[in-house]
Amino acid sequence: MRNVLDSHAHTIASGHAYNTVYEMAQAAAAKGLELLALTEHSMKMPGTCHEFYFMNLKVLPRQMFGIEVLFGTEVNIMDFDGSLDMRQELLEKMDVVVASMHTPCIKPGTAAENTRAYVRAIENPAVNIIGHPDDGRYPVNYEELVAAAKEHHVLLELNNSSLNPAGSRKDPVPNDKKMLELCRQYEAPIIINSDCHCAADVGNHQYADELLKEIDFPEHLIVNRSVEEYKKYINRFTLLK
Repeated sequence: MRNVLDSHAHTIASGHAYNTVYEMAQAAAAKGLELLALTEHSMKMPGTCHEFYFMNLKVLPRQMFGIEVLFGTEVNIMDFDGSLDMRQELLEKMDVVVASMHTPCIKPGTAAENTRAYVRAIENPAVNIIGHPDDGRYPVNYEELVAAAKEHHVLLELNNSSLNPAGSRKDPVPNDKKMLELCRQYEAPIIINSDCHCAADVGNHQYADELLKEIDFPEHLIVNRSVEEYKKYINRFTLLK
């Protein structure tokens, strides 16, 4: 399968990444991608940008170096009711929204609590993608998660950074295998993302690709094969309304 996009990436604006918007876009173009989405950490992540950064994303061009570039956020799930750290009005102006759990923002709960947090986030119409739901520090009922994602037209992420052996997330491989088998059963689409924090890793889906090949995951459930397919799941609200 030809992978034409990466929808979870960070620039220096996120505080712990290393390249600019233009450097990331140029790297994506050089690697043959058709689309890159830059999703900076939302405001409760230590060191990230101010709300004003997200309010001003409308000034950025959506075409750079011959590819499409989208701008959004990786928003933090803050509690077990799925509260997010960006006000709804601003969330709805993002090109794409990834919702994730991060240890600086929410302490792990029980499987039932973590699952409820994810499902409540999924129910928010501004959320498009659930980021790295494979972190064993946050145990989850994957059947409930997959069923909710399918019902609400939200993509579950296969996160290449999670699968990197040098990564910090717990038990991503068995967790991803469990999630992917349920996605196969429920016909729930997924997205492969790099979660890159430097230009060298833009579009790097090496570990994710290896896992998908190992379990023979069906290509028709992977939205990275087509920008058109991907856009069925994002941008429910328009930045230019």
